[in-house]
Amino acid sequence: MNRKKEATLINLLLNTPPGAVVVNLSNEDLEARVAARTPVIDIRRFYEWEETGVVEGSHLITFFDERDKYDLDAWLEAFDKVAIRDQPFVLICRMGIRTAKLGRYLNGREDFGIVLHLHHGITGWMESGRQLSPHRAG
Repeated sequence: MNRKKEATLINLLLNTPPGAVVVNLSNEDLEARVAARTPVIDIRRFYEWEETGVVEGSHLITFFDERDKYDLDAWLEAFDKVAIRDQPFVLICRMGIRTAKLGRYLNGREDFGIVLHLHHGITGWMESGRQLSPHRAG
């Protein structure tokens, strides 16, 4: 993240009431977050990971099932194994729609801090020619 974007984000965070903040990330921002070892959580479904591959090092924790239903308690249990709720983390889905929904939901919870999501999802990542790793089951 460049200094101007970082200063804008810090200003936003300092002037935002308690609770989570949802921030759209560009592909470049995600690369910087991956390099900084910010937890990256891919909430897509198994078949989507198989179709496209995944961002190297991401944690694969499906949120919405094929019927757009979810089990929040199960997801939070898996989340808590890879990230800290009040620390920055990144959410990824196919186009950024599901992560925006989940981010807005988490924004209403006081136990969450910064929720980052890849604005155009894995689709935008692939269209920019960035690398994905094959998904390996198990």
